Amino acid sequence: MLFVLRMLMMGVHFIGAGILGLLLGLCRPFHPDNSRLCARLYSLPALRLLRIKVQTDTRNLAEHDRPCVIIANHQSNYDLYVIGCVVPRRTVSIGKKSLKWVPLFGQLYWLAGNVLIDRGNARKAKRSMLATTHTLQHENTSIWVFPEGTRNGGGEMLPFKKGAFQMAVAAGVPIIPVCASSYVRSLRLNAWNSGRVMIRSLPEIPTAGLSMDDLPQLIETCRSRMQTCIDAMDAELASTSTPA
Repeated sequence: MLFVLRMLMMGVHFIGAGILGLLLGLCRPFHPDNSRLCARLYSLPALRLLRIKVQTDTRNLAEHDRPCVIIANHQSNYDLYVIGCVVPRRTVSIGKKSLKWVPLFGQLYWLAGNVLIDRGNARKAKRSMLATTHTLQHENTSIWVFPEGTRNGGGEMLPFKKGAFQMAVAAGVPIIPVCASSYVRSLRLNAWNSGRVMIRSLPEIPTAGLSMDDLPQLIETCRSRMQTCIDAMDAELASTSTPA
């Protein structure tokens, strides 16, 4: 019963946040800080409605004052609500082109200045990803990417795609990994307290001086550090969980 009630309230919230976000986008279209504000519109009320407790340690991200490529693990559609609370200023994201057909959300996502790519066309997708180097180098804006390319369902991270790392190397900007604990499989949306999530940002990984030949090692370094962080957070949460 609680689950049904929450889903009804979340539906109303999704529509309300979409309308407010769309109005914001219409008032200042493509402003680089629209994404952060819209992420908060979706995230903060949703975390209260769902009663998900999020513990964050993202100082490496919040205190970073230069453009960078932010990479994060992608578990489910709930990432919008869980990770949305830590999106920093002047940050846009990269999403699949089909998002534009989602009522309200798709339109505000576009007006917020985010990048929509056609993953079904490898050439166009690569061109879109590489074109973002101008944004990183000249518009004082960071780019948020889910390098797995799709949701992993809360299990071990999927192999990383190259696009985010090509962008970072081409622009010569650092990469900052953001890790969320494996929350999807432990969410209890029919319980009063739905669950706990930990989010941590890792120290920046520089790309200055690297070439495209260095991509495999760069990708492996990023993925390895992220998986280690996720495993550590999962273990910490498991050790402090209250028995049912």
